[in-house]
Amino acid sequence: MNEIELQQYLYEHIPQSAAMEVEVVKITPPDQVTLSAPLAPNINHRDSLFGGSASSIAILAAWSLLYTRVAAEGIKATLVIQRNTMSYDRPVLGTFHAKAGLAEDADWAKFLNMLRRKGKARIKVTTRLEYNGAMAGTLKGDFVAVVSM
Repeated sequence: MNEIELQQYLYEHIPQSAAMEVEVVKITPPDQVTLSAPLAPNINHRDSLFGGSASSIAILAAWSLLYTRVAAEGIKATLVIQRNTMSYDRPVLGTFHAKAGLAEDADWAKFLNMLRRKGKARIKVTTRLEYNGAMAGTLKGDFVAVVSM
């Protein structure tokens, strides 16, 4: 799957991504997915990035990472977020990036083994929000995959 295909998928299946003007910047198999979004459709009353948009786009980046990795394994699965925490470290005043990767303690091989054996597995993903080359926030999320029939 390439960037254009992923972006089309997101716009068709997750309409909020189009409304937020999310762009798939780069898929770096298998380690990272980078999304970006402009400030205008995601602005708050203080002319900075709305926290709900920041969280949504961070989750979307993490979900996209798992979606591309699971698809590359030839597995059809439903992916959902189970829980997350979001930290906001500095204001975002323009276009920003959301870079998702597996959490340091995530074990991809164990996740795949469980998904194939049991049809269900959990894994941790981290997304870094970056603005003007500096970290602006971090999402830590637990995702669940369930094999689709």
